[in-house]
Amino acid sequence: MSLSKYLRKQPPASSIPLPLLLAQQTILEYSTMNATREDPQEEKFNSREQSLISLFKQCSSTRDLMRIHAHIIKTGFAQHVFVAGRIVSFCSVSEQGSMDYASSVFEEIQWPDGFLYNTMIRGFGRTNRTEEAFSMYKRTRNKGKGADNFTFCFLLKICGQSAAAESGKQVHCCVVKQGLESHVFVRNTLIHMYGLFKDMVTARKLFEEIPNVDLVSWNTLLDGYVHCGQYEEARSMFLRMQRSGFRPDEATLVVVLSACSELGNLDFGRLVHSSISRSVLNQSISVSNSLIDMYAKCGVINRALQVFEDMKDRNTVSWNSMIIGLAMHGHSGDALRLFDQMLECNQPYNEPNDITFLGVLCACSHGGLVEEGRRYFDSMQRDYGISPTIRHFGCMVDLLGRAGLVREAYELIRNMPMESNAVVWRTLLGACRLHGDLELGEVAKKHLARLEPDHSSDYVLLSHMYASKDQWKDVFDLREAMRGRGVQKPQPGNCVINFLPNITW
Repeated sequence: MSLSKYLRKQPPASSIPLPLLLAQQTILEYSTMNATREDPQEEKFNSREQSLISLFKQCSSTRDLMRIHAHIIKTGFAQHVFVAGRIVSFCSVSEQGSMDYASSVFEEIQWPDGFLYNTMIRGFGRTNRTEEAFSMYKRTRNKGKGADNFTFCFLLKICGQSAAAESGKQVHCCVVKQGLESHVFVRNTLIHMYGLFKDMVTARKLFEEIPNVDLVSWNTLLDGYVHCGQYEEARSMFLRMQRSGFRPDEATLVVVLSACSELGNLDFGRLVHSSISRSVLNQSISVSNSLIDMYAKCGVINRALQVFEDMKDRNTVSWNSMIIGLAMHGHSGDALRLFDQMLECNQPYNEPNDITFLGVLCACSHGGLVEEGRRYFDSMQRDYGISPTIRHFGCMVDLLGRAGLVREAYELIRNMPMESNAVVWRTLLGACRLHGDLELGEVAKKHLARLEPDHSSDYVLLSHMYASKDQWKDVFDLREAMRGRGVQKPQPGNCVINFLPNITW
């Protein structure tokens, strides 16, 4: 999992979810509209209405919501769009809300307005109920409620998140027909959507057509390039942005440092770092996290550690980045000691998660710490309720394999709760090659032949094992099989195994 995806799951205090920055801009205006929209009975109901609406300030669960809903019905406001609509809004926005409950309330409202239709679309999009979101959009049109810029922003965001390219293009056509293509929020959301589709040609074209580009437009385009792996283009556009007189904000810095990390461009990363003021570093955890990741990936682990130690506040991402950075550079003991410090910290947003334990297990693997690895693997399930993923099992296979416990590693694969993938079997094959277990190596190769039959490294590893046993006929047969399938030997320096997440901010 790339860290750009990982970061979107972090608590709001940790960072600005970069790809959703433009959506935040849209939603801010949308929320303001909700707070100020007119109601035909406003004067008559104002005091009682405000009293009911104030109840939502203390609403933090479905149980609270149901009590408020019952009170609304009892006081005769069940058909009051502005009041009953707050129930729909809570369900659509809050993690504690239920879209099924929102739907039941919405269906009881006789005359829902355009705002409520949009809120339902937004809620269905947040909960990945794409078909229902588009069904609600069709109902909006059938009821004569004209789609506005908010409707299209929510629909375009849904298409991008669900990789529904054809639907996204259809919505784009509707945007053009409605004359909203030049609306700043809609245009930025279009750029973001095409970036998610990895169609940066269209995204760039939409960007270049904007008469008055704003910083969100720049950030959206930069994020699209990084999402598509076009890091050099992102760097070039960042330089062009600076030449155009735009000062980078937190979101800009996060995405540009991510590009530096992937390019391994330490000089440019240092240049970006030198342009960041101390006040920004003190206020922005996400920028500091990005610097840690950049320095670690560029091989300057001491500089990464310095940034980490200078941070006034940290979150789980900060600890994870430093632990993984230390593990990547072979500082297993330091990584594990840092993990212990993280546990002692015992502060909000500093709880270990699945990514933390990936770093810890990687540190154990590089340090040959088998017993410690077993203990941490058990602890993540027993003490923290974190179910191991295929990556965690892969780290354990790597740990056991490096230590020569290839049979135990094989049994671990066989007893995994999910089907093993090619990376895990290839890890076992590499361990068999290292420790000369030809019999188990052939078993691993059979599984790899089913999963990825044309991966050159598998043939090479097994060929070396046959050669070490002087089984030259098997070596010849394997090379003939490679030629027959058109499999080419890997280029020198290629790495085939990597269990750690790609930390992109």
